[in-house]
Amino acid sequence: MKRHGMINSHITKILTDLGHTDTIVIADAGLPVPSDVPKIDLSLKLGVPSFEDVVVAVLEDMATERIVIASEMKDRNQKAYELMEKQNILVEEVSHEQLKMLTSKAKVVIRTGEATPYANCILQAGVIFLKR
Repeated sequence: MKRHGMINSHITKILTDLGHTDTIVIADAGLPVPSDVPKIDLSLKLGVPSFEDVVVAVLEDMATERIVIASEMKDRNQKAYELMEKQNILVEEVSHEQLKMLTSKAKVVIRTGEATPYANCILQAGVIFLKR
C-alpha cells in the first residue's frame, strides 16, 4: 500500500502513464465528457469532492507545465480562478467552447462533485527532471 500521495488507484495509474505534454481534465459535475475519453467519476454529491480538493491532490503528484482554463472562469468563478493563478504554473485561457473541444484529446476526465460554473481545467504533463 502507498504511504504518501494519491491513493486513488485509477488516478495513480493515469499519472504514472502520462508522457510529456499529455493532458488530463479535472471537471465540475456538469462538463460533458466525450464518449471516447475515459472518465474517473469521484462525485459523491453536489460539492463533494470539490474542484479545489481534487486539483490540489492531483497537482501534488503530477509534474504539470501548463494549466488550461476557460476565460469565463475569471468573471464567473473567482474562487476557482484564484486557485489556478496561485499554482505557480503557466495558465492559458481559452473560451469555454474551446476547452470542451480540447477535452477530446485528454487521457482522462476526472469528474468532481463541484457545482459552480466553469470549475474545469486541463492539466498538461511536464517532466519530473526539470524544475517548474
